[in-house]
Amino acid sequence: MISYSLDQLIELFYKFLLPFCRISSFFLVAPFFNLDALSIRVRITIALLFTIIAVNLINFDTAALSISDLYSQIIIQLLLGIFSGLLLIIINGAIAVAGQAISNSMGLGMANMVDPSIGSVPLISQFLIILSTLIFLSIDGHLIISNIIIRSFEILPLGQPIDINLINDYLFEWTPLIFLGGLTLSLPVLISVLLINIGLGIITRSAPSLNIISVGFPIIMAVGFIALLIVMPGLMVKINMLWNQAFEIIYEYFGGN
Repeated sequence: MISYSLDQLIELFYKFLLPFCRISSFFLVAPFFNLDALSIRVRITIALLFTIIAVNLINFDTAALSISDLYSQIIIQLLLGIFSGLLLIIINGAIAVAGQAISNSMGLGMANMVDPSIGSVPLISQFLIILSTLIFLSIDGHLIISNIIIRSFEILPLGQPIDINLINDYLFEWTPLIFLGGLTLSLPVLISVLLINIGLGIITRSAPSLNIISVGFPIIMAVGFIALLIVMPGLMVKINMLWNQAFEIIYEYFGGN
């Protein structure tokens, strides 16, 4: 029977604490793992399992830390995990913006649903986010980010100071993708709907007695869905490219290749 003294248990607890802070905060924010379908118990279990794996790779003496240093390290590990997850969740933000633009152009802006990870988003955004999650799983994104968080302890060991300026540079460089990526994804449908609106405007000027509201609304919606169906293969390729770019950014931040 294995027995531990109180000092050994305290040492194991502190050795376990810092990696758990980084991993749990990462999985709290990271795509797929932040789905509301995964209960808190499941997320904690996943974080505990990954922490057990990471502890075997870490050679860090927590006994050398003072109380103030330990508090600061806990905050650093939490921020590092959250920041790493935010770089990935930006992709879902871009997709939600694209769905918002498409929905508004088609007249579906009021058909909103509640996404637990993003908030109130239109129906098209819900569809694109589900599509993005399926693409994320199909390219083994869940395995890639799991590998990233484990490797982070080799490249950014515990106790190493974090360059805040580097975090700001990556965050400010990557955040505009929410709007740029959303515009890129939604532009084909927006152009199609815009051309239909121009055509309806010309018809209205040539036939003022025509009730353009009753005629134009279903036409715009139908054209929007048809255009979305036509550009769907291109959207899937672009979403795949966005996920790959996000993985490259994370690897670059952690010093990987």
